[in-house]
Amino acid sequence: MSTVNNAISAEDKPAKDNIFQVIIASSVGTLIEWYDMFLAIILASVLSTQLFPNDGSSHFLETLAVVVSSFMFRPIGSLIFGSIGDRIGRKYSFLVSLIMMGAATFMIGCIPTYEDVGWFAPILLLVCRIMQGLAISGEYAGAVIYVAEHAPAKKRGFYTGFIQATVPIGLLLCLSVVFLTKS
Repeated sequence: MSTVNNAISAEDKPAKDNIFQVIIASSVGTLIEWYDMFLAIILASVLSTQLFPNDGSSHFLETLAVVVSSFMFRPIGSLIFGSIGDRIGRKYSFLVSLIMMGAATFMIGCIPTYEDVGWFAPILLLVCRIMQGLAISGEYAGAVIYVAEHAPAKKRGFYTGFIQATVPIGLLLCLSVVFLTKS
């Protein structure tokens, strides 16, 4: 009987150590995604001057509409990535959503200004934000599920709470970067 208990406790030990790596990896992905989302909202006034015509009118609301459009695509992304997770595997779905989010974020940084490409600039921003909306819903759900699957049975709620805690941390990080950059 003691060999069975030793074998079980030896198997549980790596899972406990591994849960912190899973939480950190999942939290970092979520943190980066929410940081980017908040950054786009906070800097919408700057984006509007770069991605829309400088015709004397404010394109702030149009920019906010483009940025917020990613929220409308989250339910669709959850369905897509949930289906992929069930058919192919949650780890694969989680990784694809992370890569998709990273690619969309990188592409946003590469969008030329309105002066360079005209109306193609806000259209590119819209396409990238839609990609981010699809990806963030898959990543967020995937992160929570991934942590829950690796957490001990009696601590799943506690450990998955760390994923939700990264949202306000993303906001604080975003505000800090904007504040430091402007000052």
